[in-house]
Amino acid sequence: MYTTVKISAELKKKLEEMKMSDSETYEEVIEDLIEDRLSLNPQFIAEIERRREEAKKGNVTSLAELKRGRK
Repeated sequence: MYTTVKISAELKKKLEEMKMSDSETYEEVIEDLIEDRLSLNPQFIAEIERRREEAKKGNVTSLAELKRGRK
């Protein structure tokens, strides 16, 4: 499913300039920006570290359990 997003001509120009190649889509550019933003977000990094510690302790849910709707 796709949706239309209204942006200014200035923003469209900036997105165009950020493309790594002519074939790269605006969606790919935006996904890269979101990924970069998340990687810089201290709360996001802290949550990853917290979950890594939980996994080390064995506090994990298997894929089979998730499919069964447990935990």
